[in-house]
Amino acid sequence: MKFLSYWHDTTPAFAGAAQGPVDGHYDVAVIGGGFTGLSAARQLARAGAKVVVLEAEKVGWGASGRNGGHLNNGLAHSYLAAKAELGRERAIALYKAFDDSVDAIEALITEEGIDCNFRRAGKVKLASKPQHFEAIARNFEAVNAEVDPDTALLSAEDLKQEVGSPFFGAMLSKKSAMMHMGRYVVGLAEAATRHGAVVFESTAVTEHRQAGGRHTLKTSLGSVTADAVLVATGAYTPSIFGYFRRRIIAVGSFIIATRSLTVAEIAATMPGNRTCVTSMNIGNYFRLSPDNRLIFGGRARFSATSDQNSDAKSGAILKASLAEIFPQLANVEIDYCWGGLVDMTKDRFPRAGYQDGVWYAMGYSGHGAQLSTHLGMIMADAILDRPDRNPLKGLEWPAVPGHFGKPWFLPLVGMYYNMLDRIQ
Repeated sequence: MKFLSYWHDTTPAFAGAAQGPVDGHYDVAVIGGGFTGLSAARQLARAGAKVVVLEAEKVGWGASGRNGGHLNNGLAHSYLAAKAELGRERAIALYKAFDDSVDAIEALITEEGIDCNFRRAGKVKLASKPQHFEAIARNFEAVNAEVDPDTALLSAEDLKQEVGSPFFGAMLSKKSAMMHMGRYVVGLAEAATRHGAVVFESTAVTEHRQAGGRHTLKTSLGSVTADAVLVATGAYTPSIFGYFRRRIIAVGSFIIATRSLTVAEIAATMPGNRTCVTSMNIGNYFRLSPDNRLIFGGRARFSATSDQNSDAKSGAILKASLAEIFPQLANVEIDYCWGGLVDMTKDRFPRAGYQDGVWYAMGYSGHGAQLSTHLGMIMADAILDRPDRNPLKGLEWPAVPGHFGKPWFLPLVGMYYNMLDRIQ
């Protein structure tokens, strides 16, 4: 078993990174070489801006290369809950932003010729308990009537054609998609450089100063100046950006990938070949990879770390969960096990805008694979002084009380959600 991301291991390395030293002046400096930063850099460069991307590791090293491979449309929340919290207008706008995100990724892939196994698969939100199906049905009625008619309610009998495990029904979101995340992020980096962006890897930003309308960024390989800065670092945001560190909760998310399944095993487990998410608070998500592995993830442990030891413990928990959902795969070999940090917000809504002199987009709360590309492009347009399309503009973002970077409270959060899953 390999303790590394399947997406990383099955993707050719990005060969377009610039060589140091890091110096010069740019119109825009983008901090972070994931989906958000690279899509913004591409958009900016296409408009003629001189742009540099500063990535502390390799492009796609963080959440963009460590996720479950889902591009799910709609909201991570219940639409009814979002409408109650945000109001109908904002909830609809945010729902449609997720829809637009999948469309934007599909268009970008086509325009740039990125080979990343993009497919409109559809997502099923699986009811793990009878009462969960009742809640899913109520949410479906509102979604289908008010914002997304490309949805359907599936009975437990219908699900026999979708998943080889007993659930109590599901909501199908037909616009949802999947792709190979590693190939996409490298293709996105290649597209950004092809349009003129300069991408530096292994270039951690260690200092940020702003004076006279100009930013100075000190890195491990030199310094640059820029007229504007976009912070696109999510859960890996450095401590120099304290405003975001007090509002982003870095949570570990963990994933395993089986060996390639046989035709018979696929028919017995994932005949629908869609993206799947269970309804538990501490639930699981899964899909088939392009080479027919089952990629199975979840919040196995409430941790703010992801290293080989942490990943191994979480992998064992996930393997047990996989066997519980799919007993027919209880003894299947696990080829990959990896983890990464997810940039959660207290209310689990993302944030994007302008604060303390810098632009930002982050807080995707486990659903950034689709929204990040779209928000990166929207932030780029804002920097270019184009019409404002930000669906999150004006959404308050209070700091998490007592939080200054290391989320000491995560074990308590895990205990709370475990309790909810037992009683709800």
